Amino acid sequence: MMDPRNGARSGQPQLRINVPSTARERVDSVDPYGFERSSEFDYESYEELMSEYLSVLTRRSIKWSKLLKGKQRVERNLKLKRYVRKGVPNEHRTLVWMTASGAQEKMERNSGYYHSLLQTQHDPKLVETINTDLHRTFPDNVHFRKSSDPCLQRALYHVLLAYGHHNPAVGYCQGMNFIAGYLLIITKDEEKSFWLMEILLGKILPDYYTPAMLGLKMDQEVLGELVRMKVPAVWKLLQDHGVMWTLLVSRWFICLFIDVLPVETVLRIWDCLFYEGSKILFRVALTLIRHHQAEILRAQNLPDVCDRFKRITKGPDVQDCHTFMQKIFLEPGSLSMATVSKLRGICRARIVAEES
Repeated sequence: MMDPRNGARSGQPQLRINVPSTARERVDSVDPYGFERSSEFDYESYEELMSEYLSVLTRRSIKWSKLLKGKQRVERNLKLKRYVRKGVPNEHRTLVWMTASGAQEKMERNSGYYHSLLQTQHDPKLVETINTDLHRTFPDNVHFRKSSDPCLQRALYHVLLAYGHHNPAVGYCQGMNFIAGYLLIITKDEEKSFWLMEILLGKILPDYYTPAMLGLKMDQEVLGELVRMKVPAVWKLLQDHGVMWTLLVSRWFICLFIDVLPVETVLRIWDCLFYEGSKILFRVALTLIRHHQAEILRAQNLPDVCDRFKRITKGPDVQDCHTFMQKIFLEPGSLSMATVSKLRGICRARIVAEES
């Protein structure tokens, strides 16, 4: 692989790391994905939760194995959508994310393209910007430490550099490092992580990471409109206190809930994100807000509102990813893509008018 100091070298084996399945991982100071658990981690509650969730994982794994039957592709249909919503076992995530999202097809149509990007002459400013953020990316994950073998920091550099050259209009933007990092943890493959990132940033979340961040601003405003429709009391509270949505939920959207919700819950959200698209982000946000409406409404001022929005992303409700994912398809009620698209049009026009 490529050393950032020496340029790209093709023909070397792709990064491979072993991420143990949850079922085999004993409860210790590091989770199955390499993240260190904090000193406040509640091992007792976790063991109680996992005793139930492991049986779910086992059942789902058996069903997925029967569905796939050793196939290297999945076909999009109602059955697969139902399976994805109930969770993709970690051993099948790469295959399902790649084929269901269209990333696999893109990679096959553009054979060798990823390596060609690494071999091109690198923009010094892009290299400097990426290098600045490398050591800030998951310092609590053992796979991203220089002492780790292999070290995901090197692979992360490759993916971000390749994407910056692939999409110079975006280049590199803070938040992309966390997304690429999660993709590497799951796929254990640089090229696949690159193409999944292209699907996320180019198709599912366009204009989120461009300099103007119009897509990100638009979707935050769309969430505000959805809250006004579905949780009007919370919308009124925010209006009364003059709270802007960007203050509360920008990290939810730009990092796709990384470092906001527990790792396993984020991965379950991403299962649906790669299959169903960005509508899932609104379902998650609405569920968090609607489910904790009473707590949010007790806020007395702007700092109090911000604090309560942080607290609703913690605790047993979100730790129990299986129950939480069931809620996101029930609690917000009907949410069609037509509704989201219409609101996006309205909010986009409003933002453009305000900034012109």
